[in-house]
Amino acid sequence: MSEDFRLATARVADLAAVMQVMEAAFDPAYGEAWSRAQLLTLFALPSARVCLAWDGEFPCGFSAARIAGPESELLLLAVDPAWRGRGVGARLMADWQRWATAAGAEDYFLEMRADNDAVHLYQRSGFSECGRRKDYYRGNDGMIRDAITMRRSSGTGITR
Repeated sequence: MSEDFRLATARVADLAAVMQVMEAAFDPAYGEAWSRAQLLTLFALPSARVCLAWDGEFPCGFSAARIAGPESELLLLAVDPAWRGRGVGARLMADWQRWATAAGAEDYFLEMRADNDAVHLYQRSGFSECGRRKDYYRGNDGMIRDAITMRRSSGTGITR
């Protein structure tokens, strides 16, 4: 991957590219991937945004977020495994928070399963655990996992 990958707001026409990353990034064992229909609902919401990371013509990651009043929630973050560890996730996190701040958000939330390795990315981005839902996720692998809610307020800074 080149170091000059670009980020762009996704449109409905980019749905196939988003799904390509989704299918590569989300392990079916956890059952976390969204369907095309679920993603299409985001494109119709004025308070939601999907951002795609591109390496030339190749989609390599995306984020999906929404804003509700002074809060913004990261709904999905995915990086194709071939591009992991190269800053795509960090750039998508920073882009989400800049977009949300410009729209008036002051607090940022996300939820993840307790054993998700992305916790390290989120912590580096200034997020910390603020809640836990015991036995919330039931994966396709039959395992039950806690959900962790993480929060970062606007005063803690946005990482680059």
